[in-house]
Amino acid sequence: MPTLFTRIINGEIPGRFVWKDDRCVAFLTIEPMRPGHTLVVPREEVAHWIDLDADLCAHVFEVARVIGRAQSAAFSPRRIGVMIVGEEVPHTHVHVVPINEVSELSFGAIDRRATAESLDAAADAIREQLRAMGRPEVAGAAG
Repeated sequence: MPTLFTRIINGEIPGRFVWKDDRCVAFLTIEPMRPGHTLVVPREEVAHWIDLDADLCAHVFEVARVIGRAQSAAFSPRRIGVMIVGEEVPHTHVHVVPINEVSELSFGAIDRRATAESLDAAADAIREQLRAMGRPEVAGAAG
């Protein structure tokens, strides 16, 4: 059975995509730790990140780095945090989160009531920065 993320990638479940390429995608989570919290997910279903092929692993982390730069420009946080856990969905994904303090990089800090408008605005801000960086992989609205 396909994972939740595969279903999002395949368009069966809506997602706020900011990046799409032939190997991975990036989309906003619906329960962000901070505005702009993005998941970078390989298209291939690999349950544990340590089992990724080395080239795919490098690509996923490069995309996470680029997304982090776009988040930095869009939200001006002190840092961009990265987290890999994988307990909630058995499909490798990297959380990329703009933070101002380490306590914000926590599942205890998620916003379960984020509005569609706030999520759309955050996705638009990231896409705008990706376009400004000249990235052709930008996805989603006007992308």
